[in-house]
Amino acid sequence: MDPEGLREQSQLLQKMLEQQKSYIEMQEKRIAEKDAAIADLKKLVEELQSLKANLLETLAELRRQFFGVASEKTGDSKHSDEPGEDSPKTMVKAHSRGPRKPKATHAEQYAALPVREIQIPLTLEERRCPYCNGEMETVSYVKVREELRITPAKVERIRYLQETAVCPECRKDGDGTFAKASVPTALMPHSPASASAVAYVMFQRVFLGLPYYRQESAMAQLGLALPRETMANWCIYCAKHYLLPLYEKLHSLLLKRDVLHADETTCKVLHEKGRTAESTSYMWIFLTGSDGFAPIVLYDYQPSRKGTCARDFLEGFHGLLQCDGYQGYNKVEDVILVCCLAHCRRKFYEAVPAQRRKNIKLLDILSEEAIPEPRLPEEGDLPIWIPAEVGLSYCNRLFYLERGLKDLPAQERALKRRELEVPVWEGFFQWAETVNAAGGSKLAKAVKYALNHRDTLNNYLLDGRCEISNNAAERKAKSYAIGRKASLFHASEAGAWASAVIYSIVETAKANGLNVFQYLYLVLLYMPDYQNEPAGIEQLLPWSDFIQKHCSGLIDIENITAEAHEPLPV
Repeated sequence: MDPEGLREQSQLLQKMLEQQKSYIEMQEKRIAEKDAAIADLKKLVEELQSLKANLLETLAELRRQFFGVASEKTGDSKHSDEPGEDSPKTMVKAHSRGPRKPKATHAEQYAALPVREIQIPLTLEERRCPYCNGEMETVSYVKVREELRITPAKVERIRYLQETAVCPECRKDGDGTFAKASVPTALMPHSPASASAVAYVMFQRVFLGLPYYRQESAMAQLGLALPRETMANWCIYCAKHYLLPLYEKLHSLLLKRDVLHADETTCKVLHEKGRTAESTSYMWIFLTGSDGFAPIVLYDYQPSRKGTCARDFLEGFHGLLQCDGYQGYNKVEDVILVCCLAHCRRKFYEAVPAQRRKNIKLLDILSEEAIPEPRLPEEGDLPIWIPAEVGLSYCNRLFYLERGLKDLPAQERALKRRELEVPVWEGFFQWAETVNAAGGSKLAKAVKYALNHRDTLNNYLLDGRCEISNNAAERKAKSYAIGRKASLFHASEAGAWASAVIYSIVETAKANGLNVFQYLYLVLLYMPDYQNEPAGIEQLLPWSDFIQKHCSGLIDIENITAEAHEPLPV
């Protein structure tokens, strides 16, 4: 081929190469555009999955509101919230149950009860020998069975007769010298109320949740006509004069602690000054944390939920205050708020559609049940897990870690928390910032709650004595709620206030492992003589040696009576 032909051939090949290069660049550009489109579509799918979950949640809630619970359990799969074959399914690890604790024997169950042996002798006829008609001699008594005998409450009228004596020698001279026996101080003037009677009413009202009207009916069965108004007046009077000094002492000790829990719950009071019977009042709850000292639980009745109520009650406290996300606690000055993770977790749980909740296990730190370790979401989980379940998994992971650290000393617990839990928190908040939830949905509210309380949720990491949740206060609020469900309301402000004081004494006694009735009885027995003596009040605190000695066992009022009881060791 001549040089000219070669040149033309080379130019042609060069042109074809440039065209091919241009085509490749165009193809690469199209591929990049397709990759970007695929990424956008993946993001759109995730957003649609989240939106679908929110819509299902809203639909389920509307069905519940319009049609009731039964309508949610329809057999029509087309209108059911239950996932079908093509719907995402929740993957849950199988739960394993640890070995059950062996059942206690009767001897272990009744070990604290006194034993009275009853011998069943032979009759005269049975004692005669059937062969020689001689009288048989006792060889032994053999245990046949053991049973429980319960004697119902017994009401007696105690009539004190004061002895009066005169000196006969002085009397001869016309100068009579008299002496009168010391009579126990009356609990209430001009009233048949006694320490045991009032303690019994308080015990049934607060510890057993038995309203006054039911107690009135029960008392009638014992032969005592005791009106409910009288019982209420007894409790108000004794709370004001005898329990209040103890309550105030407990309050002053509570303010000196470093870690406290707080919560509030509603109550109804029929007759409040300037308010209608339908108005909502509040019972505030304050208690000490896990600081290694004797626990204190106090209730405070207030007509409102204003943050000033907590501020005024906690005036003088400077430490860590564990509470929920209620903004009113921001009114408390010079404290570090520690927000409750259980409240945050509850919001994510409520954001999960009802049909998917049945496969979810909420971990309890205090539970002894064997549970598998919850895992955190990984890449590829999002098509299976809905966003609410992702948030829930982070919360469950933190509770699981806390369960393993609960028995550690405070300082070691704080170090382990920073090592194990801080990375989980970082992952949780990074994920929460990426959630695009529908406005107004439960998921949106859960995410907003978590992000708004980011700092206070993490404040438990500051001190190993803090808890990750405020469940301790919620349990004490529940104790009041149980009684509220039975009684429905307080008749007056004085009754609501007295209930707060009595609940405080009862719950503090329970927290210190005391026999509640015995403790109420001893406080009411001794307080008439020691209510103005600080040393006597100290001896009546739940953790004193005197109280621990006399209130840690069974009820014993037979040997500790108003007319025969030892003085307080003051």
